[in-house]
Amino acid sequence: MKSSLTWSSLEELKKAAEEGEPEAQRYLGVCHQTGRGLPQDHQESVKWFRRAAEQGDAAAKCFLGVCYQTGQGVPEDCSQAAGWFREAAEQGDPAAQFNLGVLYETGQGVPQNYAEAVKWYLEAAERGEAQAQFNLGVFYEAGQVVPQDYHEAVKWYRRAAEQECAPAQCNLGLCYETGRGVPQDIKRAVQWFVRAAKQGDKTAQHNLGIYYANVEAAERAAVEQAKDEAG
Repeated sequence: MKSSLTWSSLEELKKAAEEGEPEAQRYLGVCHQTGRGLPQDHQESVKWFRRAAEQGDAAAKCFLGVCYQTGQGVPEDCSQAAGWFREAAEQGDPAAQFNLGVLYETGQGVPQNYAEAVKWYLEAAERGEAQAQFNLGVFYEAGQVVPQDYHEAVKWYRRAAEQECAPAQCNLGLCYETGRGVPQDIKRAVQWFVRAAKQGDKTAQHNLGIYYANVEAAERAAVEQAKDEAG
C-alpha cells in the first residue's frame, strides 16, 4: 500500500482510501475538512475519519473526536469526542492527550477532574505538545493538583515558548520580570513579551506598554534631575 509520501495525485489518494488504506482515508478526510484540492464537506470528512479510526488509526480518532467536539459534520457531542480522544490518547497521540485533558479540565463530556487533566497534559507535554506544555506550566505555577513549583512551571513554559506558543512566551516573560523560577531579568522578560506580542498576545502587548511607559518616565525624570543639578 502506498503512503502519503508516494501518492502522486488526488486520484491515487482516493483509490488508496477506497482500497482501505487508513492513512489515505485520514488524509482524504483532512482534504474534505479543509477544502484542500476538494470541495469542503464536513460530512464527507467525518466519513473518512471514521473509516480510518475504525481501523485503529490514532490520528484519525483524534480528528473524529474534534468533529464531535465542534459539531462539524456530526451533531456536537462531547461525550463521543471524549471517547475517541481517549482511544487515541491511549495509543500515544499527543493531540488527543491534550484534547482529553481539556475536556477533563472543563468538564465537557466527562466529569470535571483536574488530576486527570494534569495526567493527560503531562503525557502530551512529554511528547512535545506545546499547548499541553503551557497548560502544565500553569498548573505548576498555581500549585493546583501538583505542588507549586516555579522551576517546573518555567521548564514547561520555556518548552512551549520555544515552539512559538504565545501565552507561554508571555508567562515566561512574567517569570523573568518577577524572578519566579528564574533569576529576575527584565531584559529577558521584554524579549519574551516582544515575541508573544508579535503574535498578537494582548497580555504581552499590555506588559510591553507598561514597560516602555516606565522607561520613558524614568528617562524624563533623569532629564529633569540633570537640569535641576545643572541649575
